This record gives sequence, C-alpha cells and structure tokens, in this order.
Amino acid sequence: MRLNSTCLALVGFVLTFGAVAQVSAVDVLPPPAVGDKASDFSLEAINGAGEVSLHETLKDGPVVLVMLRGFPGYQCPACSRQVGGLIKSAEEFAKEDATVVLVYPGPGENLKAKAQEFLTGTKLPENFVFLLDPDYKLTNAYNLRWDAERETAYPSTFVINQDGEITYATISKTHGGRPQTDTVVKAIRLLK
Repeated sequence: MRLNSTCLALVGFVLTFGAVAQVSAVDVLPPPAVGDKASDFSLEAINGAGEVSLHETLKDGPVVLVMLRGFPGYQCPACSRQVGGLIKSAEEFAKEDATVVLVYPGPGENLKAKAQEFLTGTKLPENFVFLLDPDYKLTNAYNLRWDAERETAYPSTFVINQDGEITYATISKTHGGRPQTDTVVKAIRLLK
C-alpha cells in the first residue's frame, strides 16, 4: 500500500510539473525572425482612421514594421531620431509601394496622449501609419516586451513582404542598436 501511494505521488508530481514545463515552454516563444510568417494584428491608428491590420496593409505592398519604445517615463530620443530618419526616406519607401507602420506601445491609460506628444511637430507622410499598442497587445504577441523597470518594448524593425514573410529583422536589446534608414530601404528594394 505504501509503495502504491509513493508511486501515485511520484506520477502526480511528474504530471503536474511536466504540464507546467510545457506551458512555460510555449509562453517563451522567440520573437519573429527572418523567414517567419508575420502574425496578423489589428491596432488603432492615432489619427482616428480606426483599426489597421497587417493583413489589409500588405495588400498595398510590403510593410516596414517598427516597434518603438513608447513612453518609458519619457519620450525616447532614439525613437524620435529613428522616426525622423524614416520620414526623410518616405519617398524611397513610396517608390517601392511600402507602408511604414510605427507602433507605440504602453499601458492603455493615457497612451494616446503620450503618442500625440511624441508626434508633436511631426507630419507623417501618406505612406506612414502610427498605431497604438495599448497594454502591449502586439508587443507581447511578438515577444518584444522589455520586462525591466521603466521599459516597454525592445526597439525592433521588420520588413515584411506581401506574402507576410519577414525578410529583414533587427531587434535591439538596448536603447540604440537600431538599423540605419538606408539599410531598411535596401531591405525593401531587395523584395523586387
């Protein structure tokens, strides 16, 4: 009887912790990489244009998806420089029928006001879309959450072809480490 109780306890332990280990392995998927199919998403555009989905945007051409840091207690100067560089190359992206999708993540409360503050004095070109990622919906789905004090998301840039395949990816684990705009333009041109 004692042997059966011990065996049952051992089986219960293995089943319980085996299931926990399985769930943990699923929860820790790597971020998207070159060759992966980009997961579809739908987020609110800041300009009141409603929801914008990756699937619908890809119908018009390739997408440059840029995950900004949002508002980690201040407006990120590296994000501002990156967006400024992309805007300066708007015509280059337009020549390739590419849409630049900028994602601003953060807690849902006051996110729109912080995003509008980030864009103060910035006019987005026609082929740019600025999306809000309240409560890190996309950030978490793409496993880009920078889980450190006063952080939001890893700054990341992806080029996605019209088939939804990621053909270029840079994920920075620091505030810097972002690709030069000409590198992103070259990645778009390689799609033709």
